[in-house]
Amino acid sequence: MRKDLFDQLVESVKQMKAIEAGRLKPARVTRAEDLLRGKSPNVAALRARFKLSQAKFAALLGISVNTLQNWEQNRRRPDGPAKVLLRVAATRPEALLSATKQKAKRRARRAVL
Repeated sequence: MRKDLFDQLVESVKQMKAIEAGRLKPARVTRAEDLLRGKSPNVAALRARFKLSQAKFAALLGISVNTLQNWEQNRRRPDGPAKVLLRVAATRPEALLSATKQKAKRRARRAVL
């Protein structure tokens, strides 16, 4: 293991112990029940933030355009993994974009081989 990564890991464990002992306040707290109870994000507004067409946003999420349209027009609501993916897109758009870029790079590399 690289020394810098090991040092980060050791520091993280020290912070964890300080938080458990009450000497340090956690940077953020995420509870599964809070995520599950949350309402569905506004899909149309989220797509507008990404500045993508329905077809491109649907491709980014790995869903059909019809499904996206149903969500945007409130005929259906995303649930399960789709709901979580939309929350990730809303709170950490860079994570979603970087994951799809990596997928595209792998596809391009396979096409060359």
